[in-house]
Amino acid sequence: MNKSELVAAMADKAGVTAKEAGDCLDAFFDVVADVAQRGTEKLTIPGWLIVEQRHSAARVVRKPGSTEMVNVPAKKTVKLSAGSKLKAAANS
Repeated sequence: MNKSELVAAMADKAGVTAKEAGDCLDAFFDVVADVAQRGTEKLTIPGWLIVEQRHSAARVVRKPGSTEMVNVPAKKTVKLSAGSKLKAAANS
C-alpha cells in the first residue's frame, strides 16, 4: 500500500474527503518528525506504536574484508516499535 492508497482508505473509513484525510496524515507525520528531531520525549500510541530518538555512540570498527580500523562518528537514529495491537493484527 502506498501513501495515496492509505489516504483513500483512511478517507473511506472516516467518512471524510481524501484531501482531509491526506492533511491529517501529513500533520501526523509532522508531529512524528518533530518528536524524533527533539529527542526529549517519545511518541507513544498505546497498543500501536512507539517512536523515539536513539543515540549511537562513536566507535572504532574493523572494515570488512581488511584489518583497517575505521572511526564511526556518533549519530542519532529513530527507533520505531510495534505495539501489542499491531503485532496481534500482523499475526492473525
